[in-house]
Amino acid sequence: MQVYIGKDKYDMAQKAADMAAEKIRKAIAEKGEARIIVATGASQFEFLEALVKEPGIDWTKVTGFHLDEYVGIPVTHKASFRGYMRERLVAKTPQPMKVFNEVNGEAVDTAAECERLKKLIREAPIDVACVGIGENGHLAFNDPPADFDTNEAYKVVPLDDKCRMQQVGEGWFATKDDVPTHAFSMTIKQIMWSKCIVCTCPDTRKADAVVGAVQGPVTNTLPSSILQMHPDCGMFLDPASAAKLA
Repeated sequence: MQVYIGKDKYDMAQKAADMAAEKIRKAIAEKGEARIIVATGASQFEFLEALVKEPGIDWTKVTGFHLDEYVGIPVTHKASFRGYMRERLVAKTPQPMKVFNEVNGEAVDTAAECERLKKLIREAPIDVACVGIGENGHLAFNDPPADFDTNEAYKVVPLDDKCRMQQVGEGWFATKDDVPTHAFSMTIKQIMWSKCIVCTCPDTRKADAVVGAVQGPVTNTLPSSILQMHPDCGMFLDPASAAKLA
């Protein structure tokens, strides 16, 4: 893991976008396409804004996936990650993406939806995964204690109280009771199988999780600590999220 600390969250986001864009352009140059994973949440606003402005990316050759989606949430809900991706990525790229594979949070058969996504994501390797870290250290919606062992690509997982309160704190829901109790989530192994991981994590409220992710032991009680084991992972922080690092 390489750690980069920006001057502020905008500088952090630009540095992360530069790395992700470099990997995307390289994949397209070498094999004619790039396959990417993209995260949502407030921590990704500036990163996505910078990424879609990166020069030299032929988005018509980019296939995308997103990490997670709430079970039962319609795309019209302001917290929907499908809606987030449509607004902040798909609608903003200079050319239409080749395809963006959405997680259907309204799927009645959740097992079938996980299997559908598994077939799509396993068609070829992922070139770059653009992720974040939750206040509880989660990676995607893999809250602690996360399943480090499953070989599935997506699972339906329970959301813990700290995770649900983060969604309230970020303004996506009015109260914790409004936050769904379960979500579709890409698994830890599926994320870690990506050739490169770009992790963008700003804000004071993430500082404790960052310490564990960067300097703590690798443990499923702080799921993002697994990123230490990836051979090509960039951790992008701002001064606030890096404040407690030794």
